Amino acid sequence: MAWQVAVLLQILVRLSSALAAAPMAQPGCRAKCGDVKIPYPFGIGPGCFLPGFDITCNTTTNGSKAFIGHGNIEVLNISLVDGLLKVKHFIAHDCYDGQGKRVRHNNPWMQLGRTRSIRFSDTSNRFVAIGCDTIAYLIDMDHKFTTGCASMCNNTSFVTNGTCSGIGCCEIGIPKGLRAFTVELHSYHNHSNCSSFSPCSYAFLTDTSFRFNASDFLSFENVTMMPATLEWDVGNKTCEEAREEGGSACVAKNSECYNSTNGHRCNCSQGYEGNPYLRDGCQDIDECRDPQKNQCVSHCINTIGSYHCTCPRGMRGDGRKDGSRCTTEFPFLGVVLGAGSGFLFLCASISWLYWILSKRRLIKLKEKFFQQNGGLLLQHHISSSSDDGRNDSIMRIFTSEELQRATNNYDEDCIIGQGGFGTVYKGTLSDQRVVAIKKSKIAAKGEIEQFINEVVLLSTINHKNVVKLLGCCLETQVPLLVFEFMSNGTLSHHIHDQGRRGSLSLENRLRIAAEAAEALAYLHSSVSTPIIHRDVKSTNILLDDSYTAKVSDFGTSRLVPFDRNCLTSLVRGTIGYLDPEYFQSGQFTDKSDVYSFGVVLVELLTGEKALSMNKSEEHRSLVKRFISCMSEGGLREILDDRIHREGSMEQLLAVAKLAERCLRLNGDERPTMKEVAIKLEGMRTSTNHPWVGEEIEPLLAEPLLSELAFYGAGNTTSDGNSSYSEFVPLNITK
Repeated sequence: MAWQVAVLLQILVRLSSALAAAPMAQPGCRAKCGDVKIPYPFGIGPGCFLPGFDITCNTTTNGSKAFIGHGNIEVLNISLVDGLLKVKHFIAHDCYDGQGKRVRHNNPWMQLGRTRSIRFSDTSNRFVAIGCDTIAYLIDMDHKFTTGCASMCNNTSFVTNGTCSGIGCCEIGIPKGLRAFTVELHSYHNHSNCSSFSPCSYAFLTDTSFRFNASDFLSFENVTMMPATLEWDVGNKTCEEAREEGGSACVAKNSECYNSTNGHRCNCSQGYEGNPYLRDGCQDIDECRDPQKNQCVSHCINTIGSYHCTCPRGMRGDGRKDGSRCTTEFPFLGVVLGAGSGFLFLCASISWLYWILSKRRLIKLKEKFFQQNGGLLLQHHISSSSDDGRNDSIMRIFTSEELQRATNNYDEDCIIGQGGFGTVYKGTLSDQRVVAIKKSKIAAKGEIEQFINEVVLLSTINHKNVVKLLGCCLETQVPLLVFEFMSNGTLSHHIHDQGRRGSLSLENRLRIAAEAAEALAYLHSSVSTPIIHRDVKSTNILLDDSYTAKVSDFGTSRLVPFDRNCLTSLVRGTIGYLDPEYFQSGQFTDKSDVYSFGVVLVELLTGEKALSMNKSEEHRSLVKRFISCMSEGGLREILDDRIHREGSMEQLLAVAKLAERCLRLNGDERPTMKEVAIKLEGMRTSTNHPWVGEEIEPLLAEPLLSELAFYGAGNTTSDGNSSYSEFVPLNITK
């Protein structure tokens, strides 16, 4: 219990010491002049100093400087503890040229004023003369004494650095009580015997820190002042006389008085520091903070004016280096408890280390997957987009744990789609948002670039009819994309799947076609860099809860610079939707998307799949059959029953003719997606579209024969919208 009380006492003592910093100057008075601290009894201005201790602070071009009284003696430092005052004074010099002619000479003097409280210190100063033809005198200005020394030499071989023995440098002490003096210099031979290395004599009063060097013969040419030390005391009474008469300057609590030469001085008592000439000027010293100020072996507890040493628990003694120190007792109970604690600590450490290593392995694995899944490439794309000023969207980076929770650890019940691209899961985020999570199948570097391409493209697109990318995750073995959830699935599901065929009205089909066309037109012409989708099909057109169409799946999309009409690459896309011109040349343009969209229009009109492997050869390709019916005037034969019932033949023929234009073999003859979007929007709002009144010409002429040949040329091995599974190497020029 005593140990706890001592610790509490130490805390209180340190807190009180921190809250009350010892003052050095009188309240309301300046405590510094430039870099010089001015402690009381010295002070600047009326009421800030004792008589004879006034300091003047002058501002010069080199900053503020302190001077004694109103004179020109500059103050360098004031010490309360030692009762010393360091000042500058002018040195004497006597210089000659090579012919022995005096070229520079002075006899400086220094007087401390009428007060006897300040004088030159006889213990801290000495009178020094430098030169090899030098006689120096220190003369009391009251002419009570004269003292000096001489230095002679014809060369520097006997000059000893660090000593002033009379060869090149000489020195003497000064008498007690010196307050004013003059320095005079003389020469025996006008330095004619030593002008090459010692053309001048110098003499000055300086403190004991000065060390002579032979280089001073020449280097002192530019020295004008040297430091000297003064000593001071307060008043002209001893401590006893001052206490009896009530005139002691030691007004601080915990201060002590010392008799000096002409009066007395004050210091804080042992264990205290500060200014003893001010009330509350002496504050407690925390000896425990400095090992040099205490004798404790182990624990140190600060007390007011002192400190207390204690031994650690389980040891005995006074805890002092100069006492009985601390001796150890063998603590059986402590050993048992320590061993048990050590064992528990070892187990905890092993468990902690195992957890740390596992976590580190997991982090490294995530870093590996991040790089493997194109994280660096994605960062490069994002950095490039930022440099180009494309900061339109904010894409969130999801952690693998978040998406695991959202899909119940990728439960099979959450799967809403599968295919060559990968698997799509339905998930619920922590904020209750329902999302679609796409887990891609990636095996090659080229496919990684495809995945990153889709991420970058989707993050730059902001359109109501383009599926919104919410974020991605690259910490898993296969990368994940997070999209807004489309509750009504794909367009293909509503026009092809059993039980859903005929579920969409003509009005909804035209609206969906118009919205998808508007999205593609936006990609082709409204974004900063045009984007070609390259895989437009009914399974890539999604429907939200209000059956609004949104274009998705940008894995094969490409950015097209404004100065390029087309790009060349390996052929990618889906059989049945693939542009014949692109398939043959390897060059894709925005008209490649127009062709694929034309196939989607035919799907909407007929309700048939683009490619049906379960049908006969002539009816296997929907486009081939559609063009054949158009050329023979048999459009009615392939129209969906509901479409045929709800729409007029003129309106349906207008849509069919628009689809036929989109399916032209020559891309230059196809309309742009912007034109297609305008046409479809017009068809939605009016049945009297300008195309309806046109004379229906024979629907396809000679060029259709070559188109029919192309549409029937491909051998396919699967039904539905299967992706084109091979890269066809082409002759590509870079």
